[in-house]
Order: sequence, then structure tokens, then C-alpha cells
Amino acid sequence: MANETPLANAFIINTKTKDTLISNKNGNFNITDFGSYLLQKPGYFSKTVQFSQNDYRIVSLQINPQQLGEVVFNTNHVPKPLKKATAAINIVTSKDIERANNINFSPVLNRVPGVFMQSGTLSTNRIVIRGIGSRTLYGTSKIRAYFKDIPLTNGSGETNIEDFELGSISSFEIIKGAVSSIYGAGLGGTIHLKPESATFNQTSFSTELTLGSFGLVKSLNELNYGASKSNYKVVYSHTESDGYRDNNNYNRETLTLNSNHYLGEKDELSFLGSYVDLKAFIPSSINASDFENRPKTAALNWKQAQGYEAAKRGIFGLSWKHQYSSSLNQNTSIFTSFRDAYEPRPFNILTENSFAFGIRTRLLGDIKLLEKDLNWTLGAEVFREHYRSKTFENLYEAFPIGTGSVQGAKASDFKEKRDYYNLFFEGNYEFSEATTLSVGLNMNQTGYDLTDDFAVSEENPDQSGNFQFKTILSPKFGVSHLFSEAISAFASISHGFSPISSAETLLPDGQINTQLKPETGWNFELGTRGTSLDNRLNYSLNIYRLDVKNLLVARRVGQDQYIGVNAGRTQHDGLELSAEYQWFQSADFTLSSFANYSLNHYKFKEFIDDGQNFSGNELTGVPNGIFNAGVDVTSKIGFYGNINFQQVGKMPITDSNNLYSNAYSLTNLKIGYAPKLSEQLQLNLFFGLNNIFDTAYASQILINANSFGNAAPRYYYPGEPSNYFSGISLNYVF
Repeated sequence: MANETPLANAFIINTKTKDTLISNKNGNFNITDFGSYLLQKPGYFSKTVQFSQNDYRIVSLQINPQQLGEVVFNTNHVPKPLKKATAAINIVTSKDIERANNINFSPVLNRVPGVFMQSGTLSTNRIVIRGIGSRTLYGTSKIRAYFKDIPLTNGSGETNIEDFELGSISSFEIIKGAVSSIYGAGLGGTIHLKPESATFNQTSFSTELTLGSFGLVKSLNELNYGASKSNYKVVYSHTESDGYRDNNNYNRETLTLNSNHYLGEKDELSFLGSYVDLKAFIPSSINASDFENRPKTAALNWKQAQGYEAAKRGIFGLSWKHQYSSSLNQNTSIFTSFRDAYEPRPFNILTENSFAFGIRTRLLGDIKLLEKDLNWTLGAEVFREHYRSKTFENLYEAFPIGTGSVQGAKASDFKEKRDYYNLFFEGNYEFSEATTLSVGLNMNQTGYDLTDDFAVSEENPDQSGNFQFKTILSPKFGVSHLFSEAISAFASISHGFSPISSAETLLPDGQINTQLKPETGWNFELGTRGTSLDNRLNYSLNIYRLDVKNLLVARRVGQDQYIGVNAGRTQHDGLELSAEYQWFQSADFTLSSFANYSLNHYKFKEFIDDGQNFSGNELTGVPNGIFNAGVDVTSKIGFYGNINFQQVGKMPITDSNNLYSNAYSLTNLKIGYAPKLSEQLQLNLFFGLNNIFDTAYASQILINANSFGNAAPRYYYPGEPSNYFSGISLNYVF
């Protein structure tokens, strides 16, 4: 075409997933799935583009000013940002999310090699990446998570993503290992959630109803409104379930708003808000006898206390993107969040209130250095959280059975300020057309200020004080090389750390243990990724070693009292393999499959705890291997289906390795029919079976569980037996 100019500042929307892809200054887009895309430039034009059998990956779009909308395509076998990356990165697409129901995160994340999410109930979960976080007794820690640019990790390093509505998320970006200098250099890695966005110049409404086993009822409603320069997406969901076990009822409402506003050629504003109202009863873990013979039962004390968690949680963020020039941009986000929680437990009743706010900003630029391209980002993230917790006596044992929890006298009252800042830099230098060098540096400063407002006595010493970490510098070095357009390889060396929570710093005598050190580690990694067989096979392979020192151990000193101690080192050696293969693809029918495998060889290199030497033992709470495989089928007339198989190896339950969980296999199936009833109306009917062969397994393990009195240790959360879900959804485009 004559007089061609790059189509910068435009974007493509996937009309099925609603993912929005923004072009860079050269007019390039990264296409990861074939299908229908809407090419738009706000206020100027809108054009539908179809990507079909050729499966274009990199799309270079150019326009002729006299023929606006004329498009020329150029392809590469490996997406450009991914093929030159010097880290192990997995993208979980909307297609991956749709393989299961949209109730539970664990089937989605557990298909990613190196990631293992244990799910005792819908509200009791633990995410582990490459073995990091496996020793956290309750919840997820030592990894970082962001919803768009809003941090989901609190000031103590704890992360919670499972309360959010899975149906409002378009994709996950998972960066594994201590390699993400721009996200705080966490030891395990970073999970980045991307919200769904509405389509510009289009208004639609969709509603979905899901019914399933154990009293599952879920409604999901979405409203999308798009003008020429602004769009709004509102998602409301209500989920309730009786649960498989006793004392297992679950009720959750969510509201999510995501909007994007193009203010001109150089400015974009977006808003993200999410509110969650949750009440989830807690059956807790049970002992081996109950696990084998009465898996539906709840722990007796939790059942009698009718223990539950009630929480209201909200996050809100405003982001501004500004283009100073063709080679310099700035992204800035301000955010705030709150959480109010009430949790009656057998040993006490806990109330929590937190309020956090912060800012994250970064400059992104590209310059010429020795006539070679250098792309760089420089930025900062500042975070402050005000947290207050109180505990009260639970008097349920003094009342008739069936009464449930009864609040008594106050037992503790803490106020806490948690602060951190990250300064980060990352640069990628195009040493040659085939070789890219990457350098990054993260600087972190974290501190806690604790105030004890409870009456001071010998039994309740004043625990007020502060804890300030030393400044931690975490560098990253990497190189990637393109052997061809279809094959690339990378190597990296990087450093990371995990902060210490304020609870771990407290000693039984009420003093703060200022001698504790944060866990730190070096990650060494080699990887390759590419395509072959006429672009039908996509694969990646990574091998790594992560050495962690100052291993932090939660030593139990009471029924609900733990202290943190540095007890040694761990060594995490692993291999991750993933592959996707397109067996057949035409306009009428597609057949594809995927497989991935994680080989985990994690051990205590040095570990002495309370006089016991566990050096050389396997790391607790991580399976020795995880294998996933699946087949996907779609047809032009609307029928689709998939079947997924997962095999999880045995895992040590105790540090002494004298007790292991059993290996298990799960098979899940989903089929559906999604015809287009008219130009405006889309129908989707679906049915799924989880755990088809009714495998008995432990869906979550409580490591090193202690026993009190004559009670047996409670290690096991029973997984759900064979269960179904079915539903209907309608989408109408106005």
C-alpha cells in the first residue's frame, strides 16, 4: 500500500473473551487465539478482523490514510514479548478458564506447571509456586498478586485471590520464581489478574445460572456499555452452596466494575472496583480415621462452635496512562482497599479491620544505545496498611449444643501500621536481532509498628513495638536468544525475598524478635520455548534451582499461638514442561490437546527445629510431581467439550517425613452447546462432571498438625467426591 503509516494508539478486542490488546508505537498487536477481533481507534473507526486457520501471533497493522481500515498482516511463530522473555511466564487465557466451571480457582491454576493450589473448601485455600508457600499453615503467602495494577498482597505478605469473581477475569499472567523485579521480587513469583473489559461502540447484557451438587446455585450477570471513547463493564454474582461436609455452607456476593476512557491520543484513564460480601462456614481439617471413614464430618469443635468467616472486602484503583512521546510513556495507579472480618473459632473469636492505600507509578521508554534498542522501565510502589485485630473468648462450651459461638470477654487488642516501598528498574537491551540482555533491580524497605491496646498483666504483657527490615536489594540478570523464528531459549539468575509477618515476630513473653531475618533466595534457570510441526505444536521447557536461606518456621506453642524462627535452608530443584497441539482445525471443527508436567525435587538442605535435625528430608506439603492433560473439541454448529486429567504425587505431611499423603488422580469433563440464535442473541448450555471416577483424596493438607489432649492430629481436608454442575447463559447484543 502506498503512504502506509503505523496504526499506533489503536487496539483490538477479542469479541469472544473481550480481552483488549493495545498496539505499541509500531502498531504491533500480540494475538494468542484465533477468532474474531474488533479493530478500533477511539473516535475514528471500528473494523472487524477475523483470525482463522493461520493462527496469526504477531500482527503488524498499518493504514493508508486514503483507505482507512485497510489491514496488512505479518506473523511470527512465537509471540514477540514471550519469545524474548528471560523468565518462566505462563498465560492462562479465557479458554483455559472456561474449561471448568467458574466457581473455583484451583482447577484453573493447577493446570499451570509449577503452580499447586490446594483447596480445602471454597474459602480455605493455599497457593504454592515452586514449593514456596507450602509451609504456610493457613492461606497463601510468599507470592505476590495484582488485580490490574492493584496489589492483592497485604502488608504482611499474605495473598487472597479466591474471594474474587472468576467470571470477571479475562486472563492470568503468572511469573514464576524470584525474577519479577517490577513486582517486588517475591520468592515464589507473581500472579497478575486481568479483568474483563467491555467492547467499545457496543452494548450487551449476559446472564448465567449454574446449578450443581451439594446445593450449588450461582447467578452471574454482566452489563457492557461501550461508546466511541469509553466503555464500562459491570459484573454481579451470587454464589451459595451447602457444601460437601458438615458446617460447610457458603454464601458470597460480588460486584466488579471496570471502565476505560480514552481522553485523547496521549491519555487513557481506567477505573477498577471490586466488592465482596462473604460468609463461609469452616469444617476445618479432620484426623485420619474420620478422613477414611467419615469424610463428610467437620472437626467436632468447629462443628459445635459453628465456626465461620464473615468478611466484607473492597478494592478500588484509578490508573492513568500518558504518552509523553513515541518513546516515553508513564503508567500511574492509585489504589485503596478495606476488609472487615468476623471469625468465630473454637479457641476464640477474631475480628479484623484493615484499610490500605498506595500508589504505583512507572516510566516506560526506549532509546538507542550503541545503535541498539534499549527498552526500560523505572518506577516505584508505595503501600501503607492500617490493621486492627481483637480476640474474644468463645463461650460456646458453656451453652447447650446447637447454640454455636457466644462472644465473651476481650482477650487481645492490637493496632498495626504496615508500610513498604519498592523501587524498581528493568531494562532489555537488543544486543542483536537474535539476542536480548535483561537487567533488573528491586529495592524494598518494609516495616511494622505494633500497638497493644489490651490491659497489661503478667498473663498479657505489653507487646507494643516496631520492626524495621534492613533494605533489601534484589538483582536480576537474564539473556534470551532466538535460534530461529520458531525456537528461543533463555537463562536467568535472580534474587528474591519474602517479608516476615508481624505475628511471626512476637515472642511468648510479649517482646518483638528483632533477630529474625526474612527468607531470601537465588533463582537459577534455563528454559526454551517454541513451535514446530507447521505451527501446530507450542511447547516450553524450564529447569531451575532455587536456594532459600533463613527458612522461617512457624513453631506452634499453643492451640492458636505460633512463633517464627529461622531454622535453616531449602533447595528447590525442578523441571516444568508444557505443550499444546492442534490435531485438526477447519472452519467446521477443531480438535486440540494439552499436557504439562512438573517434577519437584525440593528438600531441606539445612533444617534444625527445636532440637530435631530434618536436614536432607523432603520439603513438607509439596507433591513430588504433577501431571495434567486434556482434549478440547469445538464445532461450527456450537457443540463443544473437553476432558481433563490430573495426577498429583504423594507429599510429605510432617517434617520428619514419617507420614505422606497418597497420590491421586482426578478426571473432569465438560460439554456444551452454544448456538448463535440470531445476530444479537447467543445461547450457551453446559454440563460438567468433576472427579468422574469418585476418587477419595485429600484436597488440602495441614502440615505438622499437633494433637491436644487425647485427640489425634487433624491433617486432612477431604476432597469432594464425584459431583456435577450444569447451567445456561444468554448474551444479547443491543
